[in-house]
Amino acid sequence: MRQLALQIAGNQARVWVFGSRLNESALGGDLDLMLELPEPVDNPVLIATKMPAQVSRVMSGRKVDVLLNAPNLMHLPIHDIAIKEGIML
Repeated sequence: MRQLALQIAGNQARVWVFGSRLNESALGGDLDLMLELPEPVDNPVLIATKMPAQVSRVMSGRKVDVLLNAPNLMHLPIHDIAIKEGIML
């Protein structure tokens, strides 16, 4: 996943896994990822659609949600949760 993120979002991207997939006792089905980008993003929609599609293919069709965190995008509480509770790959 990290390699896919670097290909799609650039070498400075950091990838976080967060949400129910981190809890082994939970039966969460989807994979929640956050891409943290140090530079403003010109086309966030392209990244937010390309990344889950490619990760889903690698993971045999598992549903993947991607959250973007970049200086020019709105910062939401979910970004803080992803960093606090997630694991950086």
